[in-house]
Amino acid sequence: MSTLIVLLPPRDPAVRSEEWQLPEMPFLLVDKRGTTQRTGRAALGILPRANATVLIVAARDLLLLAAAVPPLKGQKLRQALPNVVEDQLIQDPQTCHIAVDPATLAGGRRVLAVIDRGWFRFVLSAFAAAGHRNVKAVPAMRCLPMAAAVSEAEAAEVAAAIADDEPLAPTPFTAAVLGRVVSTAPALIGEVVAPVAPVAVAPSAPLVEIAIARGERSALGEGLALPADAVMPTLTALAGNRPGALYALADVPGDEPRLAAAASVFKGAQPLTFEKLAQNALASGFDLCQFEFAAQPWRLDRATMRRLRVPIAFVAAAVVVSIIGVNAQWLQLARQRDAIQAQMTETLLNAFPKTTVVLDAPDQMSRQLERLRVAAGELSPSDFLSLADGLARSLGPVPVNGIAGLDYRDRKLEVTFKPETKVDADLPKRLAANGFTGGIDSNTGKWTIRSGQ
Repeated sequence: MSTLIVLLPPRDPAVRSEEWQLPEMPFLLVDKRGTTQRTGRAALGILPRANATVLIVAARDLLLLAAAVPPLKGQKLRQALPNVVEDQLIQDPQTCHIAVDPATLAGGRRVLAVIDRGWFRFVLSAFAAAGHRNVKAVPAMRCLPMAAAVSEAEAAEVAAAIADDEPLAPTPFTAAVLGRVVSTAPALIGEVVAPVAPVAVAPSAPLVEIAIARGERSALGEGLALPADAVMPTLTALAGNRPGALYALADVPGDEPRLAAAASVFKGAQPLTFEKLAQNALASGFDLCQFEFAAQPWRLDRATMRRLRVPIAFVAAAVVVSIIGVNAQWLQLARQRDAIQAQMTETLLNAFPKTTVVLDAPDQMSRQLERLRVAAGELSPSDFLSLADGLARSLGPVPVNGIAGLDYRDRKLEVTFKPETKVDADLPKRLAANGFTGGIDSNTGKWTIRSGQ
């Protein structure tokens, strides 16, 4: 089973929804063993096909926060989630898609991922139209390496900070520079950050995309667009004295020289390869495709029908040919049946011209022949005398005086042997040799003799 991992670009909030477009995106294709098969950058229409697709959602398009989730499921949970997060959002929560992390934090809280529903629907619809049916979306923050290990006391302090609704408490965190951004417009979904000392920034400094993972097991996080000159002072102020790590995305297909130069600007930044980022996304258990966006590979939409046009046409043609062939064969056999029935009727009428009604020509012919035999003084094979004679010739070692009684009805002879009479197992064979069939009835203990004709 192959998997395609794609790094999505951040949404530009200054662009209207009807003008949204997806540029060329870096991707990584792996096989079922996780071995890299292909890497590169391509537009959506020419991305390689795979059994499953994993999308790395840009950090600026997401907000990961901890909240107490009511014990609901399905549609009821989806309706309740906007009320849970409305106090922490600038955007109307009814216009956001909210996904729930399956893992539980200390204190029973859950991590919620908030993303603009229109943008998320646009991305998933675009990939579905391109033929990617089994899609999973992972937050970029969950694809970063885990933050540095902390002591038990620090871990308890982190859990307490989360439980007290302090999302930006100075907890261990991991930050990564994921690349440059084009637009300077702020994201619609955001979180009020801790006050940071003003930093003098050159007006021409380029903006870079920052992803931050923090909290217990790096569960929470957000994304920022910062001028390159302000990255280090801002991250230093956010980290404080807590342990943390800084990474710079490297080896991105089609973007290596630019990112390599950017990585050298950030002092102390460790290289984070695009392949490692993709492998982390593949291993992540947090899927944003929930509720109405849950993956449904079996659903037939317009794109799927376009791909299935040729197979459906072949199946329809095969069904039509089969129906035509079956009906042609039936017509041929029906003609043969009518010809045989006409021939049997003609034979019956030629032999017995006084027959006025023909219902079953073979049966009527046998009855007429039997009547002729009786009229000529011949015994019918199913008469009593014929059956009794055949039984006498077939008894063999069975003594004649061993018969207790004979009953004749419905053209069959029922024979009752005396209890002390032993009937050998070869009696049916001797009856068959003389043109009769016979067998014992287990219910009555009588032998039934019939004509074999």
